[in-house]
Amino acid sequence: MEQGRRRAAVAVVAAVVLAVVLAVVLWPDGGHRAAPPPPAPSSAPPGPSPSPVKNLPYPWFTPGTCFDHPQLSEVITRAEERPCEQQHDGEAIADVLLPEGLTSDVQIGRAMRELCAAPLAERQQRQGGGGPYYGFPLGPYLQYYKQGMRDATCTMTISNRQHGPRLTGHLR
Repeated sequence: MEQGRRRAAVAVVAAVVLAVVLAVVLWPDGGHRAAPPPPAPSSAPPGPSPSPVKNLPYPWFTPGTCFDHPQLSEVITRAEERPCEQQHDGEAIADVLLPEGLTSDVQIGRAMRELCAAPLAERQQRQGGGGPYYGFPLGPYLQYYKQGMRDATCTMTISNRQHGPRLTGHLR
């Protein structure tokens, strides 16, 4: 009887780990028009025209942008920007560029998690408790990566499931 319970527990843990890995790797294709990226450093004074908007075929947000994601909010079908003063799933904390040479969605997911580890740890520490907090990287599928799209967004949430707790303001 005890061995059966142990096997069931191992099966449940394996299923949860698999679901999390698939959630990180298999993002829905949402055409999201993101806010402009930060301007490149320049010695010239800033001009009156805004930076061009990144238009990627997958979710990408600039740091400080709040959003809802379909894996956390069942009422939407693609990642969408939300006002940070209202309830939302997460906030973008950093933008990163994926390295060359990745050959699978699993490698892309692993690279995003590795690139987002330091910004996530720093942001978690700034919160001063109140967690748990979850890293939720957003980036390209292999098909877009092969087309040269390397932009990814590191985000932080306070839930890793639908119907979980939501943020109600900016992260610290």
